[in-house]
Amino acid sequence: MKNAFLNRNCQYLLLLVAFSFSSLTAQNYQKTALGVKTKLQSMDVEVQFYNPTIVRVLKSPEGVAFKKESLSVIKKPQQTKFTIQQQGDVILLKSEKLKVAIDVKSGKVSFNTLSGASLLSEAASGATFTDFNDAGSKTYSINQLFALDKNESIYGLGQQQRGKLSLRNAKINMVQGNVDDYVPFLVSTKGYGLFWDNYSPTVFEDKPESTSFKSEVGDCIDYYFVLGGNIEGSIAGMRELSGQAPMFPLWAFGYWQSKERYKSQNELVGVVTKYRELGVPLDGIIQDWQYWGNNYLWNAMEFLNTEFPQPKKMVDDIHNMNAHVIISIWNSFGPQTKQFKEMQPKGMLLNFGTWPQSGVESWPPNRDYPSGVQPYDPYNPEARDIYWKYLNKGLFSVGIDGWWMDSSEPDHMDFKASDFDIKTYLGSFRKVRNAFPLMTVGGVSEHQRAASADKRIFILTRSAFAGQQRYGANTWSGDVNSSWQSLRNQIPAGLNFSMSAIPYWNTDIGGFFAGAYKKGWGDGTQNPSFQELYVRWLQFGAFTPMMRSHGTDIPREIYNFGKKGEIIYDAIAKTIDLRYSLLPYIYSAAWDITNSQSTMMRALVMDFNDKKVVDMNNEYLFGKSILVAPVVNAQYTPETIVKSNEETGWNKNNDANGTKSQAVTFTQAKSTKVYLPEGTAWYDFWTNEKMNGGQEIEKATTIDEIPLYIKAGSIIPFGPKVQFATEKKWDALEIRVYPGANGEFTLYEDENDNYNYEKGAYSTIKFKWNEKFRTLTIGKRNGSFKGMLASRTFNIVFVDANKKAGIGGSSTFDKKIIYNGKATTVKE
Repeated sequence: MKNAFLNRNCQYLLLLVAFSFSSLTAQNYQKTALGVKTKLQSMDVEVQFYNPTIVRVLKSPEGVAFKKESLSVIKKPQQTKFTIQQQGDVILLKSEKLKVAIDVKSGKVSFNTLSGASLLSEAASGATFTDFNDAGSKTYSINQLFALDKNESIYGLGQQQRGKLSLRNAKINMVQGNVDDYVPFLVSTKGYGLFWDNYSPTVFEDKPESTSFKSEVGDCIDYYFVLGGNIEGSIAGMRELSGQAPMFPLWAFGYWQSKERYKSQNELVGVVTKYRELGVPLDGIIQDWQYWGNNYLWNAMEFLNTEFPQPKKMVDDIHNMNAHVIISIWNSFGPQTKQFKEMQPKGMLLNFGTWPQSGVESWPPNRDYPSGVQPYDPYNPEARDIYWKYLNKGLFSVGIDGWWMDSSEPDHMDFKASDFDIKTYLGSFRKVRNAFPLMTVGGVSEHQRAASADKRIFILTRSAFAGQQRYGANTWSGDVNSSWQSLRNQIPAGLNFSMSAIPYWNTDIGGFFAGAYKKGWGDGTQNPSFQELYVRWLQFGAFTPMMRSHGTDIPREIYNFGKKGEIIYDAIAKTIDLRYSLLPYIYSAAWDITNSQSTMMRALVMDFNDKKVVDMNNEYLFGKSILVAPVVNAQYTPETIVKSNEETGWNKNNDANGTKSQAVTFTQAKSTKVYLPEGTAWYDFWTNEKMNGGQEIEKATTIDEIPLYIKAGSIIPFGPKVQFATEKKWDALEIRVYPGANGEFTLYEDENDNYNYEKGAYSTIKFKWNEKFRTLTIGKRNGSFKGMLASRTFNIVFVDANKKAGIGGSSTFDKKIIYNGKATTVKE
């Protein structure tokens, strides 16, 4: 009996110890209003619910206080219901959408669905802090490892010129550059997004055993997990965190002509005049650098060049031809500018090498006469005020319509490691380096919006960072080389950028550095090798959020390539006309971005559960209906290998093509392979032929057409033939219905400029196609705005292979509907 009693007491004591340990473990966290705080492996860890689907994770060395205010995230955490349970070594938090598990033994945080399916997990012992002296401030280099599923695909991280779509097995050194724009946000085919909220140089690396972010400096590890359900939902979550994209004016979606550079006021206005004389559509002209004069006056934001004697008249002349003008502004200033002289005594300039390196225009730069140009400190709110003061006085006041913010990363030349020690308003340049474009673009955007709501902000910028979509900016891919490989690279570059939650992107049509095509060809415009590349690039550019022709060495205006009736000229004109016919579709897609967090340039993996498209880098959807398969290989000319970059490209003596190519005829039909994703049927845009998805086809092509396919169930409006976007009201739209599946489309209209749409001044009309009953329902018009059409005509076309296809303007319609804003149904 005595032994039995002792055994029972021992068992009791063991249970008591176990219970006490369990209770102690259970108490090893502190509940907060947003989640929990705990200590793991010599780290303070905090998990915060920003809403039921967005979770923030903060880590820092134990006991080390820090203060972190995000530059990208503007959302404040909302009150979210959640529960906390302790299950052994795991602290389990659960919202109505998501489970978060904190393993107190291994230190890892993981994210799971409510049913327990794994979404993302940190690798065990995956967080490290390494002491780092950041220009005299004690901080850390930080690293976080994650464990991804072998079969998931990830995308985003901004724009890279890798030529690949998927980020698996990639190592990317994320430091902003001329042709690389880094955004530390990725999305997964498992339906989540991950935002690494750090602004210092960062290495992303995906290996079979782990995926990691390693940043040079950080007082803490700070990342956000976004449960989106799919890629588009994850993008929407990132925009909820970092800001929504406003509407651009309708004219921003027309055709833009530019080059490096128009050298006089008369030349700039003359280009617009010539387009109007030719009847070729044009909405915008861009003035590149040097309108301010010499390099010592770099970016003076004044027309000091004597070739621009009447800037107000210049702008008025362009406006009187119903076109718009944007102008090059930079993020650095020459030593003789008013901005430099005001900012320098206040410590608002960053003293490192930037463009231009010489005060004398020559190549290579004459270092005996340094330009003295220095970037400004956009992290400093007073510096941003000064920047806008001169921009407003010198350029906005004369009616300039938008800003071309060049070198917004900025150019960092003659790099020295000590440059990162330079002090900014927010600490070392190292600490905030990658956020430079966000701060400088944001400074202009916020000031203009405060000054005027009559004109929508339109900024064309060379670089971007997380959150920049909220500033009315369209990012271009930098000074890319003029080559077929460069063209091929632009497609995955634009798609990954778009999947980084920033929806507006474009590229220099034809490539920027094109001097290699001039040797023996005068200005290069009659070189068949360049003609073919340019036309194919233009056709791709017609299906990007901004259609803009630009480059150096070879002029890009249509009339330089020939005249009406000649094959290259006609191919260019046809492509521009196609862009304009799609403006109702494009403008409605822009509203879908602003209103529903959508994406215009869509990787096929966003919309199709098809293993063959997870790494497809040469096709995409434009909007949700048009499959674009650009021709990205030379078909008529040899594919010349051209090697230059943003440094060597300025050497005008380094032209690569030493001999003229043989005469080329572009009349012969060629062919290219196109993959049609499974899960839907597709219509050939040019022929209306219907084909099943899930197959690769051989598509016949000509120099004036690229493969375009329309998804079954699509409803697409086509606008009138115009010379500029707002020339004609949309009072007689052609509405094409592509049968084969149920579908819908919402036509959006507003006042085309200003911000009245934010006050409800817009209208929407929803079109629905019922495949079973073969009926098109045109819904009641919702909303109103000044100048809205009270009555209009919809010319309905039910597409099949026996009807005319191609650019809008069918001669035969199936139904002609007079629409007065009331719902109506049309039977096929």
